[in-house]
Amino acid sequence: MRRFTSFLAGAICGALVGAVAALLMAPYAGPELRERMNIQVQGLVDKGREAATAKRAELEAQLEAFKQGKAATPKSGDAAAG
Repeated sequence: MRRFTSFLAGAICGALVGAVAALLMAPYAGPELRERMNIQVQGLVDKGREAATAKRAELEAQLEAFKQGKAATPKSGDAAAG
């Protein structure tokens, strides 16, 4: 347990030092950097929501097919389960 605690403390310190270094070396001023980061994060959130919506629709269709006794056929690009 002591090794894990030491590792965790080191990881947190390393992340903190990295964050401070990144902020000090950032090519943009504070407000501009925050705005650019907000835009990037919002884009990622939107992509995640779109992917979740698409996956939900796919799973709901598979569930409905299963309820009706039809075997759901995986797409040709899907990997085999296992």
